[in-house]
Amino acid sequence: MTADAPAAAPSPAAPAIPPTTTDDLFRADAYLRERPARVLRVEAATGTVVLDRTVFYPLGGGQAGDSGVLRLADGGELTIADTRKGKDEEGQPTAEIWHLAAPEQEAVLARLTPGDTVTAAIDWERRHRMMRLHTASHLLCHLVAQPVNGCSITPEAVRVDFHMSEALDAAALAEGLTALVAQALPVTVGRVTDAELDANPGLVKSMSVQPPRGSGTVRTIRVGSTEAPIDLQPCGGTHVANIAEIGALRVAKVEKKGAQARRVVLAFAEAT
Repeated sequence: MTADAPAAAPSPAAPAIPPTTTDDLFRADAYLRERPARVLRVEAATGTVVLDRTVFYPLGGGQAGDSGVLRLADGGELTIADTRKGKDEEGQPTAEIWHLAAPEQEAVLARLTPGDTVTAAIDWERRHRMMRLHTASHLLCHLVAQPVNGCSITPEAVRVDFHMSEALDAAALAEGLTALVAQALPVTVGRVTDAELDANPGLVKSMSVQPPRGSGTVRTIRVGSTEAPIDLQPCGGTHVANIAEIGALRVAKVEKKGAQARRVVLAFAEAT
């Protein structure tokens, strides 16, 4: 999908926004590839840049953080190697998103000051692979209806650890995934209230990570129709709009990791 045309850049005369919140544009539209943003803070010692809004997804929920570039108004580029959620001095999460510069870019960082306008652009091919694999992990949760005790999503593979003792058949899982992808079901971002989540604890598949509460609603991902979804669970990650976009998958590994742990690793079927 082609990204929307960039919005108008903020006025250079506008006052700097306090370094408290980064608007996470990717939550509403995972297909945004780039957007203009205003610099809130630059920490040269750590190579950290905080923006008022971003298309970069930070490490979380098992999904790796985005990489890409920040394009400066003077034509320069700052390479972003990773993206993380902000933390305060006590290590508690904040509303900031930290863009972490690749090494040896001190000269470019020195040209950035609060209030500057940059264009934040993700490495789209890398992100899209993770979107496909993250959505594939939700299909796997449909096929293996057991609690999840860990997940890791990279551009190369997705690993899901299930809390179970029964053996899993790799061939059967591969067949099931192929059949599901062929159904070309829609993937929809939604929300449930905290009360609705409390009343339906089975929506939470993960044992290791609980969905964030306190705002009144929790973001969800639904695969399939509203009336009969094949998967519905809280999730803050990025996903494709239709499971047909996932493409061909292979079960790279199924292994026993303990008496109550079975690991499944999925990768793309095509050679990369």
